[in-house]
This record gives sequence, structure tokens and C-alpha cells, in this order.
Amino acid sequence: MAIHWQTLARNPDLPSAYLKAALNRKITGERLPELGLRCSLSADPRHLAAYRELCGFGEGGMLPATYPHVLAFALQMRLMTDKSFPFPLLGLVHLRNRIQVLRPLGGVAGVRVSVHTQNLQRHEKGVTFDLVTQVDDPLGSLWQEHSTFLCRHAKVEGLPESAPAPLPHPQQALVAVHRWYAAADTGRRYARVSGDYNPIHLSALSARLFGFPTAIAHGMWSLAQSVAALRERLPLSNYQLAVEFHKPVRLPSELILSATAAELGGQLALHGRDELLHMSGTWGPVVL
Repeated sequence: MAIHWQTLARNPDLPSAYLKAALNRKITGERLPELGLRCSLSADPRHLAAYRELCGFGEGGMLPATYPHVLAFALQMRLMTDKSFPFPLLGLVHLRNRIQVLRPLGGVAGVRVSVHTQNLQRHEKGVTFDLVTQVDDPLGSLWQEHSTFLCRHAKVEGLPESAPAPLPHPQQALVAVHRWYAAADTGRRYARVSGDYNPIHLSALSARLFGFPTAIAHGMWSLAQSVAALRERLPLSNYQLAVEFHKPVRLPSELILSATAAELGGQLALHGRDELLHMSGTWGPVVL
């Protein structure tokens, strides 16, 4: 599929995107848009500091590996609320995420961020697609992300069925490396930093409108907390981190991150109460 790129003069407005999302609650097509969006963006020091504090990264000279996702969030929202996008944004389920840190992430000023969709596939509960986000500087690609989403009840004939590769069996035992408590207001606090005000994360009352008994934590918050806890084990660049989201984290909740020993590659798992698995994943060198 050829991508028709549109370059925006500034970061899109989030309130208008949320208004469109609230008004568009129907499936309107069977094809992903050929539209791709680009915009020059920079990391704001105060916003970055707030993100670091909330997600447990502390101070440092390098950007957290998960921060470009937040930097690109308004652009992602603009694409997925465009009239050419066929699926309602509210109700999409984030199944998997793969981040590639291709070169060291410094201050990130004046980079070009681009987003597009691809890989529409059939799923037993609907269809899945990938939202691809890339960050480039004048020297080339710095960072890339593939976020896989499920749109329930969507039906598109003639598509291949999605079959994610199973996680490799760990060569070493996973041991607990970090434990933290996700308070009831975690979703609201992360929303203020990320811009992601999906109602399922904000309160028990708003979450019940979408079938959840309590508010649930953002998947990308859980991933960011895990990356922060593993940052001494991860290289500065040329690595990828792939995770699958399982059961949602109901707020409030205590979480335990387990991982294999620090090597070139490894595995991680995030559990909650009664050994409930919330997220699992791997990290290792980028495979081109």
C-alpha cells in the first residue's frame, strides 16, 4: 500500500481529536487509510521531567525508550480520528507493542515524527492492524514503534489471520526485580502527562461505561514502568523491546516485574495479584 504523506505545520490539537472520537462510534469501512502524517517536534524539558518522575525513570541524559510514544501521541490521535480511518478509536484494544531504539536518544530537538497504519489482519474477535510511528533526525531513523490494535466485531473478507509469533522459552529463570503499587489515580496522572484520556483509565464510573468494573492502567504506563526498572540491563541503542498485553491492570493494584539476567537479550513478565499475568515480553538486538 502506497502511503500519501501529509506534513503538518504543528502538533495536532488533542481536544478536537477527542471530540471526533466521541462522535464516531461506528465502523465505517474495510480498508486502512493510505494517509500518513508527519510533523517536526521537540521534547519539552518540563514535560519530559514530569514523564520521568511519573514513570520512575529519574534524571538522566538520555530519553526514556518509551517517551517518543508520548511525543507522537497527538499525531497518532489525529490519524486515527481522520475521516479515512475506518474504525472507532474508543474501544480499540492495544494487544502488542514493539519498540526499536536504533540510535542513542539524546535531547531530541527538531526531529521528524511520522505515523501511518498497515498490516490489516483477521482476528478471531475482529480485525487487527499496526500503527507505525517513526522518529527521524537529519542522520536517519532514531526510533520506531509498532503498536498492534484489535477492533472488535469488525469483519473484512479475504484477510490473512493474525498469528503473532510465540514468545521463546526462557533459557534462564525469571526472578522478581521490581515491585510497585499502582494507585487508584494512576490513570488520571498518566493521562495528564501522556494526553491519553481514554475513559477506561480515568475512574471506575467512566470505565464501567465500557464494561470494566474499575479503571485500568494504561498499557504504555505499565511498559514505561518496566523499562525504567530494567534500564540498567538495556543497551543505549540497537535493541528492540517487544511486549504482549494480557489481562488489564485494575486500579488500584500491586505489580511485580520479573526478568531474566542482564544479557544481550532477555525476557520479562509483569504479574499482579494471584500471579495474574498482565504483560510479557522480550528484548534483544534489532534484527534488520
